[in-house]
Amino acid sequence: MGKKYDVVALGELLVDFTESGVSEQGNTLLEANPGGAPCNVLAMLNKLGFKTAFIGKVGDDMFGHMLKERAKEAGIDMRGLIESPKYQTTLAFVATAPNGDRDFSFYRRQGADVMIDVAEIDENDKLIRNSKVFHFGTLSMTDEVGEAATRRAMAIAKDAGCLISFDPNYRAPLWRSEEYAKEKIAWGLEQCDVLKISDNEITLMTGEKDYAAGAKILQEKYDIPLVFATLGPDGSMAFINGLQVEVKGFINENTIETTGAGDTFCACAIGYILRMAEVEGAIAEGSGELVEDSREWNRDAAFKGLDKYHLEDLLTYANAAASIITTRKGALSVMPSRDEISKFIVDNVK
Repeated sequence: MGKKYDVVALGELLVDFTESGVSEQGNTLLEANPGGAPCNVLAMLNKLGFKTAFIGKVGDDMFGHMLKERAKEAGIDMRGLIESPKYQTTLAFVATAPNGDRDFSFYRRQGADVMIDVAEIDENDKLIRNSKVFHFGTLSMTDEVGEAATRRAMAIAKDAGCLISFDPNYRAPLWRSEEYAKEKIAWGLEQCDVLKISDNEITLMTGEKDYAAGAKILQEKYDIPLVFATLGPDGSMAFINGLQVEVKGFINENTIETTGAGDTFCACAIGYILRMAEVEGAIAEGSGELVEDSREWNRDAAFKGLDKYHLEDLLTYANAAASIITTRKGALSVMPSRDEISKFIVDNVK
């Protein structure tokens, strides 16, 4: 029997307040952008034609209501979202440097996103079991309540045979200590089949500034089948079955900030894997029509066919999508379309 969802994600849904000019009084203006890495990933996957659902918690407040509606507009199934009357929606304030790098300030002490509990995960058991891929990060584990919920969701996903996708998404201000964060990231590395990790996270976890060497250390230590390392404007690398492939990034003169670039890349990588693993639908008896709902999820076939050619194609596509999102404020509501990405590659690959 086929699964209803391509990807279900668990984690944070929050508001990113990004700089948007200066008022007549000389005060910084802030724009409230819907964000949160897991939902950003789902929004991009929807743009690529996949069916997604989210499990998380926001406050029953003006920000929570806005986030729910904007995520729905992005095509994400939000039946797994809890609106809490007790906890407030998490807010992030993002200062952007001239090169697009960001500095975060979070208002999150007992924010709703980390207060999702085990009972609420159990209520969404069928949602997880009905997905091909389960995607998560570490920010749901910065509080003991959210950590227990994450571990419960992982147990369900493993039991259901989901492919496990993980992005550490390390944000230093949200952790009680670097060592505590590394402990939780290590747990995520132990669980995943697909890892998307940034250059600074590789150094954090291995001490290596040679990112390829660091990625290989993590892949071998945690027995991860497929690893993607993102290198900012320098591009990205992929590692599978002893094969290492690297593709340079796109330098975009229109870059204004890098929010969502890693999430956009991650979504494109997951989407490519799903396409490669997809089993053709059966032909309806006597009708000659493809029956989409009959497609089975073959988890074991997820990485078959990912040779050098296909990995270069994957990385080029993901790099291009990530480059496009750096030209826009926010991420969740402004993800690029397939046509935009294809045109960008045609215009920029020589």
